[in-house]
Amino acid sequence: MKIVVPMAGLGTRLRPHTWSKPKPLVSVAGKPVLGHVMDMLDSLPTLEEAVLIVGYLGQQIRDYMENTYPQLQTRYVVQEEMLGQSHAIWLAREGLTGPMCMVFVDTIVEADLSGLATEQADAVAWVKEVDDPRRFGVVHLAEDGYVQRLVEKPQDIQHNLAVVGLYYFKQAERLIQAIEAQMDQGTQLGGEYYLADAINIMLEDGLRMRVESVDVWQDCGKPEALLETNRYLLSHGRDNSAEAQLREGVTVLPPVYIAADARVTNSEIGPYTSIGPGCAIHDSTIRDSIIEAGSQIESSYLAGSLIGRNARVAGCRNRLNIGDDCVIETPDA
Repeated sequence: MKIVVPMAGLGTRLRPHTWSKPKPLVSVAGKPVLGHVMDMLDSLPTLEEAVLIVGYLGQQIRDYMENTYPQLQTRYVVQEEMLGQSHAIWLAREGLTGPMCMVFVDTIVEADLSGLATEQADAVAWVKEVDDPRRFGVVHLAEDGYVQRLVEKPQDIQHNLAVVGLYYFKQAERLIQAIEAQMDQGTQLGGEYYLADAINIMLEDGLRMRVESVDVWQDCGKPEALLETNRYLLSHGRDNSAEAQLREGVTVLPPVYIAADARVTNSEIGPYTSIGPGCAIHDSTIRDSIIEAGSQIESSYLAGSLIGRNARVAGCRNRLNIGDDCVIETPDA
């Protein structure tokens, strides 16, 4: 089994954080979004190779993977032009044969992939029922329960099974052939080649694709969504409140995540707060926020805030969204 992970997008909705790091490395509940996605892949029956399609600041992705998952055979492909999902997979086509999974890193999905060892269908799309599907790609099911067609951003709400960005294909080469047909036909939406159109070519050619429902599908693409995902993950087993409450001089309101080497003194942390490694927090109250690695917070009250890496905040009582290496201080701080 091979896994393909397109992640070359600029992540403009998460600026200023994505000026200095790729979107998959933005942290939530104590680790980068990419880390949560890779951990989900632990349930795969086998994993021969991970193919990561990177773009802007892609070396940071390589460094993170080599440091965090050194045992994983990983190949990197650079997508210089943002021509869409299908184009990204086509760039990675060399060596893509046999069974493969593809996952996007805009969201965190909880799925058990162990059953793929005995999967009988040609392909699987993981889906979640939503109230308003018009912002997503959706599946249309035939009477036999198999996928009939995929539609990007439908105009109505008749079909409400949204695809969550996780797919399995029994024959990767069949997908590559469909993508090449899509590109030859020039089938685009907004100047990009969407995967849904390539899959539709396969469906017209007899592909039997079934759906698998997920209960958890958390967005990480915008600041408010990132905070919501942080709240969800901390409430569902990603907190370390028990250890954090043993710290002297710190009031902890669960759920929280505080990195083991973070220095926190005379402060109140939580609920729903993540403090990254190497942070220093002093005389502060922090609620419903994500503080990334190496940042310093002093004499401040923060709520609903995103603080990038190696930032410094002193004497502030605000809701902040600041990127890496920023400094915000009141004159008397």
